[in-house]
Amino acid sequence: MNNKIRVGIMGYGNLGRGVELAINQQEDMELIAIFSRRGSEGVQPVNSKVKVDFADQAINYQDQIDVMILCGGSATDLPQQTPEYAQYFDVVDSFDNHSKIPEHFASVDQVANQHQHVAIISGGWDPGLFSLNRVIADAVLAQGETYTFWGKGLSQGHSDAVRRIQGVKYAVQYTIPSQEAIDQVRQGLGPELTTGDKHQREVYLVIEEGADKQAIEQEIVTMPGYFADYQTQVNFIDEATFKADHTTMPHGGFVIRSGQTGEKLEHNQVYEFNLTLDSNPEFTASVLVALARASQRMKQLELYGAHSILDVAPAWLSAKSGDELRKNYL
Repeated sequence: MNNKIRVGIMGYGNLGRGVELAINQQEDMELIAIFSRRGSEGVQPVNSKVKVDFADQAINYQDQIDVMILCGGSATDLPQQTPEYAQYFDVVDSFDNHSKIPEHFASVDQVANQHQHVAIISGGWDPGLFSLNRVIADAVLAQGETYTFWGKGLSQGHSDAVRRIQGVKYAVQYTIPSQEAIDQVRQGLGPELTTGDKHQREVYLVIEEGADKQAIEQEIVTMPGYFADYQTQVNFIDEATFKADHTTMPHGGFVIRSGQTGEKLEHNQVYEFNLTLDSNPEFTASVLVALARASQRMKQLELYGAHSILDVAPAWLSAKSGDELRKNYL
């Protein structure tokens, strides 16, 4: 009897490819199909034997797929796709527009509950693992401040948001953390830092011939939820430079909580979680695949509706048994 978790991938860009690679490393999962607006002619999976179909055909696979991992962008794809596919499958997404997560959660929760499916939203590392560590650090160190720094690295969600602007041909966005601010936090100085104090955003883009540079730059720097609250530098470059210098996808960052303990709060304690990633999409994909496993544990418990990583028990992420986890990790 085949007890493997049957997975579908919706969307096959960098993230979708990363999900395929991650599934290939899981003994308890199998990839059933990849779905794309481009269909089989426009998608070349890592494993040429994997079935590829058009996105609008996914609903015909309800009896073949346990969980659908949604790999579209947060700007326009996921707000529509996640509640749509939560009608037919358990779903996992990487919705990363922090300010709109409550709204996204509510729309997905209603549909998933109605159709008795589990939907885990905003998976990845931020939101995702960073979110979890912010909660843990705050719970453990009740007196203190939590700081999040991102980068240096390429943000998929922000890059996607820029690419969707009319007239933009190619675009990437890098987040640059302030080393001075990081040092102040680690020293327990408790600095009051604005968004602009902690990071700068750098955008490199190639525009279509005849596109309005000034209008595009203004749309970028004023984009709510992505750039409006940051110091943003926009760099227009040619296609050759873009392809030579801006095709890798590193990222990373830090969650740091500096807190005080003791009768007089005289002891400074620093909780830090950090990531250094060669491939942002492949790591994000690996988190989504672990959450896909968790969704099936939650399905067994009839925990229908929308959830985030904050609602997921760590043991549900692992393919190992409870006995193995207690013996080797506790």
